[in-house]
Amino acid sequence: MQNTILNARYVMNRCAKSIRQSRSYLNQVASIRLTSNPPRRSEQDLYQRYLTEAVHFSARSPQGFRASLKGVACSVAVVIGLSLSIAGADRVEASIDATKSLKSLADYQLTIKQYKCHNEIIYRESRWKIDAVNGSHHGYYQLRSKHIKDKPYDYQFWMYWYYVAKRYGVTQYDEPNYCNALHHLKTKGWQ
Repeated sequence: MQNTILNARYVMNRCAKSIRQSRSYLNQVASIRLTSNPPRRSEQDLYQRYLTEAVHFSARSPQGFRASLKGVACSVAVVIGLSLSIAGADRVEASIDATKSLKSLADYQLTIKQYKCHNEIIYRESRWKIDAVNGSHHGYYQLRSKHIKDKPYDYQFWMYWYYVAKRYGVTQYDEPNYCNALHHLKTKGWQ
């Protein structure tokens, strides 16, 4: 999930940069027009023009040209950004080892004590297999829900996070008390 957000932010920044570059280019193109026949007043003006400058430019108003292009550019940038973030997310998530990612997510979110209890629960429940099934229980944490069956590791982590926090309470650091959940698992003799 975090990779998808980073991809989307990267694409948004690149699109914003492209829009800024396009806007400055369009401002130059739309506001400056090449005139091939400037008005001639005298022969002296004609010679002076050829001596001082090869081409004469005059400014003109784009009359709504810039506004319509800005709207089109923003729409195109949004479509490109969304398509790149969606396409990039599948490729990135498919290349990540789910076990390492789940451990790193838990390590980032939990204290050392809760992290060890969390990892022992997963080992006891599913032996670190994301597609583990035991009757009507699915996933890393063997949750009894058909919705968890094909979900990625981060979705399962947050589902279990809320379940443990509600059922077994939270620690002083506002994290679920996985050690209480592990103690309950051991005393019931389920694993």
